[in-house]
Amino acid sequence: AATAAGPGLALSFVMAGLACLFAALCYAEFASVVPAAGSAYSYASLSMGEFAGWLTGWNLILAYLLTGGVVAIGWSGYFQELLAGIGFALPPAFSKAPHEGGWLNLPAALIALGLSGVLALGARESARFNHWIVGVKLLVIGLFLLVAVRHLNPQNWHPLLPFGWKGVMTGAALIFFAYVGFDAVSTAAEEAKNPKRDLPLGILGSLVICTVVYILVGVVLTGIVPYRLLNVKDPVAFALVQVGERMAANFVAVGAIAGITSALLVNMYGQSRVFFAMCRDGLLPSFLGKIHPVSRTPARMILLIGLVIAGIAGFLPIEAVAELTNMGALTAFIVVALGVLAFRKKRPGLKRPFQVPAMPWSALAAIVFCGYLMTNLSRRTLMTFMLWMVVGALVYLLFLWGRPGRPAHAALTRGDTDFERTVPRPEGIWFATGVRGLESGEGRGFSKG
Repeated sequence: AATAAGPGLALSFVMAGLACLFAALCYAEFASVVPAAGSAYSYASLSMGEFAGWLTGWNLILAYLLTGGVVAIGWSGYFQELLAGIGFALPPAFSKAPHEGGWLNLPAALIALGLSGVLALGARESARFNHWIVGVKLLVIGLFLLVAVRHLNPQNWHPLLPFGWKGVMTGAALIFFAYVGFDAVSTAAEEAKNPKRDLPLGILGSLVICTVVYILVGVVLTGIVPYRLLNVKDPVAFALVQVGERMAANFVAVGAIAGITSALLVNMYGQSRVFFAMCRDGLLPSFLGKIHPVSRTPARMILLIGLVIAGIAGFLPIEAVAELTNMGALTAFIVVALGVLAFRKKRPGLKRPFQVPAMPWSALAAIVFCGYLMTNLSRRTLMTFMLWMVVGALVYLLFLWGRPGRPAHAALTRGDTDFERTVPRPEGIWFATGVRGLESGEGRGFSKG
């Protein structure tokens, strides 16, 4: 993204964050009304029908899996930079994907498989692991900013916009996947103690914090080295090496590894929730959602997710994967904004603990912003995404249309007003997405059978 936007990278983060803000408001309204694990899939099903829900879920399959692949490739870049800092290098055959002249990006594949194993073991283990690495990540971000600010060279910021606003918006489209984490927040709906309050706060709060951090890092990063040098897998550590801060680069590589590990863990956790919701509604094979009797997690689904992400990260180029990820995220955000408009009209009297302000303009702004960012992606990305969605439509028409089902959103579709009271739960399933629910069977939306 830095090579597309130049020193205006921080403005790219601002524009992407602004587009996400309007979309996040729509997510927050839905999350306060429909505390379901399916996120955009559940919102689209509820507001626009099952076919729209399926296409949204099909899109989320692509977006989540490819996001996991991008994150795993980034993890591999920083891991290899850390190894280089201690004088060790992996053989090219096992450190690069085939398009780069290697056989397999082995570190990227292994981290995906390893984290799927952590998640399959249970929520308590994965939660403790994630809390630790988030703390490391925050410390290292602060370290980078403190060390790098001493090497700022204002000349690196000139010209600020070498490619004009077109470059800024292209950069915003390319880094958009960095903001999709708040979608994962909405998948935690069924574990929240007070989702009508907690989810809007979590969605909007995480977006604001991430945007501020991204802007600070973008400003400092393009200020210490020329933007032309930043087209690498590990730009932060690379930049520190360029200004002679090898020791700090090693610490940053450790922190980046921790941070990216956390991001991948959350990504895979969110995937398992969305896919479980689709299994619960009969849109994905039910055996994938079967709960392991010991770990009480959908272990089959989680391990399958890990295998697919390992394949993506090990063999595919990050550029193509990242663009498709952004396309999937932008589409999901547009669908949620459309869903808020449709659901306001469909259920005008429904109590909404959180309401999108300045409707319908906020939802329309999300649609326009995200739609414009789509136009800045490559034609190949657009065509590949369209082909994926056509395949999804055919899958629904050939295999799912007219099947008997029991969607979890059926209660509100019938006109009931209390989702938490009326949502049907499949018997014999105990899918605890939170630590307390896992250990005791308490919480929201789970039944022990």
